[in-house]
Amino acid sequence: MKKILLISLGVLVAAGLVAFMVVKQQSGYTKVLTAKVVRQDLSTIISGTGQIKPKTYVNLGATAMGRITNLYVHEGEHVKKGQVVAAVEHVQQEASVTGQKAAIDAAKTDVASAVANERTQDANVEHAKADLVQKKLDWERAVGLYEAGVYSKQQYDAAKAAYDTDVASVNQAIAQFNQAKAQTDSYRGHLHTQVATLSASVNALDLTKAVAPFDGIVTNEPVREGETVVEGIQNTEGSTFMTLADMSVVTAEVKVDETDIINVRLGQTADVTIDALPGKVFKGHVTLVGDQALLRSTGIATSQSTTGTEEAKDFKVVVTLDVPTDDLRPGLSCTTKITTAHKTGILSLPIQALTMFDPAADPKGKKDGAADAKSNPVQGVFILNKDASGHLRAKFVPVTTGITGATEIEVLSGLNEGQEVVSGPYKILRGLKNNALLKRDTIKVNLNAGS
Repeated sequence: MKKILLISLGVLVAAGLVAFMVVKQQSGYTKVLTAKVVRQDLSTIISGTGQIKPKTYVNLGATAMGRITNLYVHEGEHVKKGQVVAAVEHVQQEASVTGQKAAIDAAKTDVASAVANERTQDANVEHAKADLVQKKLDWERAVGLYEAGVYSKQQYDAAKAAYDTDVASVNQAIAQFNQAKAQTDSYRGHLHTQVATLSASVNALDLTKAVAPFDGIVTNEPVREGETVVEGIQNTEGSTFMTLADMSVVTAEVKVDETDIINVRLGQTADVTIDALPGKVFKGHVTLVGDQALLRSTGIATSQSTTGTEEAKDFKVVVTLDVPTDDLRPGLSCTTKITTAHKTGILSLPIQALTMFDPAADPKGKKDGAADAKSNPVQGVFILNKDASGHLRAKFVPVTTGITGATEIEVLSGLNEGQEVVSGPYKILRGLKNNALLKRDTIKVNLNAGS
């Protein structure tokens, strides 16, 4: 029994010595998380929230005052271009149209009568002219016979008087024809006036009806049958029957943070998700990038704000959906993810591996005469570098970066594929020095891999 205790005690002492040596050996090491530089596809994505809106919509307002007699469609219903969707009372307007049609019929009768009279007067002119020809021949013959001494002075004077009378008759007939012609023109003028008045009356009747200007859907109907509506005058807005939206072209109008807007361009692709339609992703593209900053608290453009307070700002971005569906409704909340950059097969590393380091401020990195150098930190990473004894040491390498993904960033220069870099923890990485002894923190790595 005593022998067993001595053996156990010896084992414990040996284990303690081994543990002491291990701890002593590792006391100068810094445990770090590591990652490798790899090739992969990388996309820069920015997001914004907003709501679904039709590209084209219109508020159908009242164009005549009166009581609503019919609302032919209701919210959520589809309408066709040219369809009558609402009407107000129009007894007076219909009576005006009927009266004007009767007046036009009467005017047409007057014109027809005047035309007939004009033709009669024209015939009278022709008859008077024919009679004048005969009287002229009689007069010329009377002159010859009178000069030959055959006709008496009385016969000569009678022929002359008959000729002069027919000349006057012709002139009278022409005057009566011109008068009839003027009368016809007058009646035609009256007819044109009645036709124009009818057009005005028909237009007044049409204004009592609201007509859909395009195919769409009724998104709002703030009035009911029996209510009285009025048309807008000057700067006063009139009553609204309903709002129609053209859902053939649907957009997502979202707000993008001012720090991201500089990277947004027309034509960039986007994925739109809608809170009311979980699991669906709508493809789209950017069709408008606002140039006015909007205050995040009020949504008012900074150019219109009278306050001088500094606060976060957003910019409006409109994404047009490539294939809209009938499930979409104006006003639905949505989130849009816009791809502002995409590259394939590029070198990348975790963003958290990047750090700002000043070699001049690092005692181990100073060169002769660099003690008083001004702080000039550069962007880079610490790579794991083996020394002559095979120990891992930190070596700072400046890195030039490109586009940024969700968790990775593009490497343009400074690193090669497969190199291992220090990726954390942040507190250790922030204070890490050049040539520091490193040890991979395998426990945390395994935990991260398991999660």
